Amino acid sequence: MTCVFCEVSVRKVPASYVYNDRDVFAIMSLEQPNPYKVLVIPHAHVESIYDLEDELAASIFQVTAKIARAIRKVSNCDGMNLVQSNGRAGQQDVFHFHLHLVPRFTGDQIIFAWDNTPSKRETLDQFADEICLGLK
Repeated sequence: MTCVFCEVSVRKVPASYVYNDRDVFAIMSLEQPNPYKVLVIPHAHVESIYDLEDELAASIFQVTAKIARAIRKVSNCDGMNLVQSNGRAGQQDVFHFHLHLVPRFTGDQIIFAWDNTPSKRETLDQFADEICLGLK
């Protein structure tokens, strides 16, 4: 199966590049819910965040911060969402890690919605303990 981001990485598929180095490239997203939406993508085919090596993850985020500042500078956006999806349940549609930089403007009507009811402290402590065990 062909990966569209692997093809973009080697320039077999056209894209509007905003950044390119040895490890990471960034392109304008085909979908522009707001102007200047960018995707940050590793050149290496890595399916999801679970498969990222620490060094590559650091490179991706350094590039992301640099591009976010540039987007704010040229767009005067009021804020920004970083969106990164993993697995079908997480609504990942291209199975090559990529990070969406979505500039936000007051009143733009882009909505991320979930239940914001606070959980009980005991539940949060239990989840935190389980994650800490997973880090070992």
